[in-house]
Amino acid sequence: MIRVPQVRVVDEEGAQLGVMPTPEALRLAQERGYDLVEVAPMATPPVVKFLDFGQYKYELTKREKEAKRKQRSVSFKEVRLKPKIGQGDFETKVRRAIEFLEEGDRVKVAVQFRGRELTHPEIGRNLLARFSDAIKDHGVIERAPLLEGKSMHITVASVHKPRAAEAVKAAEAMKAPEPAAAPAAPASPAKARAAMAAARMKTNTDPTPAASSTTGE
Repeated sequence: MIRVPQVRVVDEEGAQLGVMPTPEALRLAQERGYDLVEVAPMATPPVVKFLDFGQYKYELTKREKEAKRKQRSVSFKEVRLKPKIGQGDFETKVRRAIEFLEEGDRVKVAVQFRGRELTHPEIGRNLLARFSDAIKDHGVIERAPLLEGKSMHITVASVHKPRAAEAVKAAEAMKAPEPAAAPAAPASPAKARAAMAAARMKTNTDPTPAASSTTGE
């Protein structure tokens, strides 16, 4: 129920009817067979519109469901490194992290220490610095390297938007175009000869008499 004394009215066609007392706006809506629905309650005065309230609620619910469907929750992925990791394995881990970031996920990059490796934390710090430089075009470092127990890690936030919408656009772009209509096949020689014979027969049997000529004696 609308409790304010005056409202700004928009009719069912979207035309502005101006500010009027709420009872008058309600009367106009009922005369036209619509409900009076408050569509902008925070405006001054509130904005109301002539609507079918049931249809209005249905459309709102539909839009909310569509918005939720399009939302994508951001996952937290993890990439683990070893202080003595080889160059090939390092590059593989970098590519994996970039894949996560391109999907819009956040990534935790951790260096796992064992035994006496803990006495050289600078190795892990340098390794994480190299890793950060390798993925700098795809993510931003949220926190500096931090040693916790036997692990030193950083967290990286993606600079990419989730690929859901991009994948839909790519799929639509890759749809094959409608094939053009094939040209009509030429008539076979037998059909062509039959058509010519029919034309000659029609000419020979034409009932129109030929014009006669008269010579003077």
